[in-house]
Amino acid sequence: MKTESLLTRAMLAVLGAQFLSAMADNALLFGTLALLRAKLYPEWTEPLLQEFFVAAYIVLAPFTGPLADSWPKGRVMLLSNALKLLGALGILFGINPFLAYALVGVGAATYSPAKYGILSELTSPARLVQANGLMEASTIAAILIGAIAGGTLADWDIQGALALVCGCYALASAVNLLIPRVPPAHAVAAASVVEILKDFGRAVRTLYGVVDARFSIAGTSLFWGAGSTMRFLLIAWTPVALGISNNREPAYLNAVVAVGIVIGAGVAAKFVNLHQVNRALGGGIVLGLAVCALSMTTSLPIAYAVLLLVGAGGGFFVVPLNALLQEKGQESVGAGHAVAVQNAVENSAMLLMIGVYTLLTRSGASVTSLAAGFGGFLALAILGLWLYRVKKQRARALPSQAG
Repeated sequence: MKTESLLTRAMLAVLGAQFLSAMADNALLFGTLALLRAKLYPEWTEPLLQEFFVAAYIVLAPFTGPLADSWPKGRVMLLSNALKLLGALGILFGINPFLAYALVGVGAATYSPAKYGILSELTSPARLVQANGLMEASTIAAILIGAIAGGTLADWDIQGALALVCGCYALASAVNLLIPRVPPAHAVAAASVVEILKDFGRAVRTLYGVVDARFSIAGTSLFWGAGSTMRFLLIAWTPVALGISNNREPAYLNAVVAVGIVIGAGVAAKFVNLHQVNRALGGGIVLGLAVCALSMTTSLPIAYAVLLLVGAGGGFFVVPLNALLQEKGQESVGAGHAVAVQNAVENSAMLLMIGVYTLLTRSGASVTSLAAGFGGFLALAILGLWLYRVKKQRARALPSQAG
């Protein structure tokens, strides 16, 4: 079902459902965090929410791609939003928030490959880059609005905020019904669980053998692990460093990081191509050093400026690495398999880094010390990745020079 027109009814339905679902995702996090604080959960339990959420991505990584290929993708998106709605309703009505949030994670894990895969079914190859751009734009807008709305509404009424989140998921599900039932392009319904796991294992081994793909996955995993940890670090840091204890200010600070990512991504698109991808690593080092600077910040305006720099460094860092993986993945195992492997590794990095942060928080480490140490670790890790990259490139250049 391909057409030269980009903004068809089907495409608008996809973008609308994505906006509503992503906005609800971000509002739900801040609403649930406010609920934990209201119920006097220990502060160290807050990052556990993300641990339960990302665990679904890791466990389901081998299966979400085949699921999206086996069913009409619009119906997969509908199922995913229904699972998110059930999880949000569970939080609203007092079910264990960690288990209910894990169900939201299951919905998000199944949603991801379907929302990108459907774009190529609804538009022509000439319009595909534009379609991806619209998808990313709707997602960034949803992150900004969802984070700000979630934090602000939770200050007024936590239950009301959670109820509105449920309404957004329900509305997203209804919009999914407007997406036409496109027949699956690569039905794999007959494949067994064992075959799917073996296929995923082969993709992991193949990608690991491609130096550029391995480098890209390592870099993007550092970024997303850092980004997830940073979200909770900001929530704990704001009352300590700035003396602000409401729910909305950490949401605003997270939104500033998202704006910075957009700026950094735009700069990277202009100044970095796949032959100059090493330039992107400078952005990662800036990201780490800016987090170190944040640990010494006690002024709200300066905090906004530093976090804008954090986001800009991150956007400049991650966008070229994603493009590199798409190219190398398409050449080796296929872009879909590459994204599935990338999701598994990135979410494993999130699980590990948030887990370490949780343990350090529970042990009594100060949040300012954690920010300084976290930023220093990021800068050194990305510098190490840069040196490793240069070493590998020189080693590959020597045989060609000898020849």
